[in-house]
Amino acid sequence: MMKKKWFERPPHFKKRLVMMLVGVFFQGFGLSLLRQFDFGTDPCALFAAGMANYLPFSFGTCQLLENLVMMVFVLGLDASYVGFGTLGNMIVVGYTSDFFSWIWKIALPAGFLSQKTVEWILILPVLALFILAASVYMSAGLGSAPYDSLPFILSERQKKVSFRTLRMCWDIGFTVGGVLMGAHLGLVTVIMAFFLGPVIGAVRAKIEKLLA
Repeated sequence: MMKKKWFERPPHFKKRLVMMLVGVFFQGFGLSLLRQFDFGTDPCALFAAGMANYLPFSFGTCQLLENLVMMVFVLGLDASYVGFGTLGNMIVVGYTSDFFSWIWKIALPAGFLSQKTVEWILILPVLALFILAASVYMSAGLGSAPYDSLPFILSERQKKVSFRTLRMCWDIGFTVGGVLMGAHLGLVTVIMAFFLGPVIGAVRAKIEKLLA
């Protein structure tokens, strides 16, 4: 079996590229709203938010730096996971989140999105949008962010622990790290730490069948 090359262009490349771009854009859009709520964010973003408490950079830049550090390990273990989706996630998600966070500040009354009524009305659709967008970008098969790639690589290198379990442990580990750096732990973080891996696995399997 031939090993994949990095920045590989698989069949249906243009369709996959659109899927990836749509996925990372809506991840960033959803994340911009989750950051305004009192329910926390996904584990990767939580860790970046913790970094932002100590570094003089925006959230988007901290998330980029977080993934750049992990990129070193991905390149050393399996560079085939690096592709257009890698760059799309590393750059687009964080900075799209920063952009829309700025939009909410200038377009909405102060404190509007942090009102409990607004939070409870929006949390489920925003959470569903974020998880679906993450699944779509990863299922495009154009490479993943280092944060997402490492659990896949570790899963392929051993057969005792399933990807779902590995991803769950991975997310929980970064959640703990973010909390230790002062990031806010909320219900959304807990939900994603336990369920993001299984949902991604299920959606990925269905989309890969459609693209086969």
